[in-house]
Amino acid sequence: MSYLLKTLFTSSLCLAFLSPSFAADNAAELAAVKAQYERPASIPFPEENEYNDAKNELGKKLFFDPRLSASKTQSCATCHNPGLGWEDGMALGTGHGHKKLGRATPTVLNLAWDELFFWDGRAESLEEQALGPIASGGEMNMPLDDAIAVLQAISGYAPMFQAAFPEQKGEISEETIGMAIATYERTIISGEAPFDRWIKGDETAISEAAKKGFMLFNNKANCATCHTGWNFSDNSFHDIGLKSTDIGRFAHLKMPTMVNAFKTMGLRNIDQRAPYMHDGSMGTLAEVVDHYNNGFVKRENLSVQIKNINLSHQEKQQLIAFLHTLTSVDELVTLPVLPK
Repeated sequence: MSYLLKTLFTSSLCLAFLSPSFAADNAAELAAVKAQYERPASIPFPEENEYNDAKNELGKKLFFDPRLSASKTQSCATCHNPGLGWEDGMALGTGHGHKKLGRATPTVLNLAWDELFFWDGRAESLEEQALGPIASGGEMNMPLDDAIAVLQAISGYAPMFQAAFPEQKGEISEETIGMAIATYERTIISGEAPFDRWIKGDETAISEAAKKGFMLFNNKANCATCHTGWNFSDNSFHDIGLKSTDIGRFAHLKMPTMVNAFKTMGLRNIDQRAPYMHDGSMGTLAEVVDHYNNGFVKRENLSVQIKNINLSHQEKQQLIAFLHTLTSVDELVTLPVLPK
């Protein structure tokens, strides 16, 4: 689908989602709402890039290999650090020559379920996204032809590409590099969190304050109009009233509603991923809640979902308590041994 059709589709999903009004003592209604957040049983892989172990192993090595940057010091993992929620912990990303980039580094958690990629949705597939930072002059600054030549000169990569891509006869190309990295990225999934255990019926998994925060999330706080599903994202784009003058999605989709609009990021492991927003302007979840409460800039193209919600101090704390339950204790990521 085109950028236009995708954006219209995902926007309509957000507008069609009505946060259900349910009472704390209505078990049936609460169960119905909780069911909307159940974890998927499997990772979706596209038919044109189906999973195999060899491709995943190759993709991981490429993800961690700094030789895919002009400086030989940056890899995908430099900015997407597994110890920092697959971000970098900085307000703005750092690119080639240690220069600051214009936006924060987004997480690569749970991208297998996304539809458009980067803050502004400029990539229509994860394969396209995987190649973008490598070739970008401001980021890894490695033209893709040069990246291919680098990998071809490393003899240890040849058998790995052969095992991963037998139908392509082990060719090292833009296509196979992107497919391998995208395959690995699709396996970067947040694990079971306390919230998931509560969804499955363990009433002791989260606190009473967090349970009240979940109800606020789906009602008064208005969060669930955009933060939908198990990964808490509608995969759409909204102007949420930040002071930033970055035009966001409008640069790629010339619709008035897309001015200053940025992708709704998922909320899994959110307390590991500060600072927040595309401009890294908020250092804590409390600041984020205050922004949505009544701290946003009111302007013509502001998303219709953004409105004063007037939470009390106690309600803010309950909402934050709920957000903390979305963080999982994941298996440690081991660094791969890179081929020579």
